[in-house]
Amino acid sequence: MKHDLDLSKVRERAEEVSGLLKILSHPNRLLVACELMDGERSVSQIEAATGVAQPNLSRDLARLRAEGLVVTRRQSKQIFYRLKDSRMEALMRAMCEAFGPKPKAAGPNAAETTETRK
Repeated sequence: MKHDLDLSKVRERAEEVSGLLKILSHPNRLLVACELMDGERSVSQIEAATGVAQPNLSRDLARLRAEGLVVTRRQSKQIFYRLKDSRMEALMRAMCEAFGPKPKAAGPNAAETTETRK
């Protein structure tokens, strides 16, 4: 399938995108970013949803914040996190949807892949 992507435009931002993907390559940071794709969450909400232990979660949230991928809001003693911009939301949505739960096997040809159907 032919695409209309202008690789010269991608090349201009390749270093930036590569760096972003390196940050998201850690499983905990990826889970946190997926949890934030639908909006703001408190630290306790993120911890409960991802199962990442508090010390690790604090470290990963600090890294995401330092890299400019998330922003915070303080309300009393709670800190809330959200993804910084809509591009991050779109990226996380695409990644989480593409690599979400595997479909359950159904029938004798369920193991057939897209490649074998071509």
